[in-house]
Amino acid sequence: MPPARLVVLASGSGSTLQALVDATADDDFAAVIVAAGTDVPGCLAMSRAEAGGVKTFTVALRDYPDRNAWNNALADRIAGYGPDLVVLAGFMRILGPQVVRRFRILNTHPALLPAFPGAHALRDALAAGVRTTGVTVHWVDEGIDTGPVLAQVEVPVLPGDDEASLRARVQAAEKPLFVRTIRSLCQEYAR
Repeated sequence: MPPARLVVLASGSGSTLQALVDATADDDFAAVIVAAGTDVPGCLAMSRAEAGGVKTFTVALRDYPDRNAWNNALADRIAGYGPDLVVLAGFMRILGPQVVRRFRILNTHPALLPAFPGAHALRDALAAGVRTTGVTVHWVDEGIDTGPVLAQVEVPVLPGDDEASLRARVQAAEKPLFVRTIRSLCQEYAR
């Protein structure tokens, strides 16, 4: 069976994308990144992808008259690569139904869902005074961080933590969990 085909979407520095590029070098990973896409022209994530030999594309919201047109264009670009799985690696746009319904999409979130969904999970966890937060890998559905959970790992909130210190520990836990989860899904696909 050929390896699973991944399209990775990212909007920022691309450290999670880099972890996936590195993981695909292992034959046991059973997947290949066929493309990486972004909504942010010139973001570091696409430079990392290109350095890893991955084709890249940009579908910037500002280039479309509305979110509906942008979602349609993004769905068409993704479809052009024939992915088995779309992976969100720090992609900071909410995807419309025309994208979510068309592909199997996996996301990582910096909290133990269902706690603290949305873009400010770390700030919300600190404001709530919890002693433990974490990382969740989940399927993407039409809600915001509401899809079925595949994997979670806890991360302690330490006295004196701020968003930056907590983010560093959460991201350190996120990458190996995401890579392991995707590896497992792709190995199942390859069977």
